[in-house]
Amino acid sequence: MKIADALTDLEAFSRRHPRLLVLTGAGISAASGVPTYRDRNGQWQRKPPVQHADFLADHATRQRFWARNMVGWRFMRDARPSPSHYALAELERLGFVACLVTQNVDGLHQRAGSNRVIDLHGRIDRVRCQSCGVDYHRETIQQWLEQRNPDFARLAGAIAPDGDAEVDDLDYRSLQVCDCEHCGGVLKPDAVFFGGNVPADAVAEAAAALRQADALLVVGSSLMIYSGFRFCRWAAEQAVPIAAINEGKTRADDMLALKLELPCDALLPPLVAALKKVDR
Repeated sequence: MKIADALTDLEAFSRRHPRLLVLTGAGISAASGVPTYRDRNGQWQRKPPVQHADFLADHATRQRFWARNMVGWRFMRDARPSPSHYALAELERLGFVACLVTQNVDGLHQRAGSNRVIDLHGRIDRVRCQSCGVDYHRETIQQWLEQRNPDFARLAGAIAPDGDAEVDDLDYRSLQVCDCEHCGGVLKPDAVFFGGNVPADAVAEAAAALRQADALLVVGSSLMIYSGFRFCRWAAEQAVPIAAINEGKTRADDMLALKLELPCDALLPPLVAALKKVDR
């Protein structure tokens, strides 16, 4: 499909359904340099990430995680929003985006200026004690790790999704892991790891936002993870129209009223300009 035709269709969809619930996935952050887990066909294109249960149960798994995350965090901390992040923030200001639900944990929507954001899978810039619940900023943990692990702090590697980095084939047994200074409990990024549960309050808030929306717009997600796909199922059950901007297959292709297989950066910034031209 040509970009001009796709933009015409997307503008018409947005004008017919001016209170959008937007669901974003990894594709929107790709232009910010954050890698994605899956290819155009929704298949894994890298090794699966650490599992929730393994992280909590195994000290060696936590050593490997924090060694890699020490490298990846430096990139995630300095990442900048993509044009699509800024476009969605502007669409919120214009009244077209009623709520934004993101499967991403990078915080880039907030950095771009979006206000009503539900972080479905949490955020990697926060760290929480799994015993007493005390929160830390990720940069505080970074400073602790680098001071006590100078050799690991000098490592570099290819950036992987969600603040991970490719620094395998190392002996992690000497890595010092930061525990909670209040109770000695295990510290974990305040993000949902694979095998973990999405917080019930986030799901409930997002479900309520969907009930108030005119339509659902999926941006940059294959929807292969059920935590995102469920919103399409709920929308279909409520007869809420669904549109998707995604380069490749999605799990909800047979539910979509509009499918645009183009980069979101090619559509969302010009959509803002088009919607500004004529008052609703």
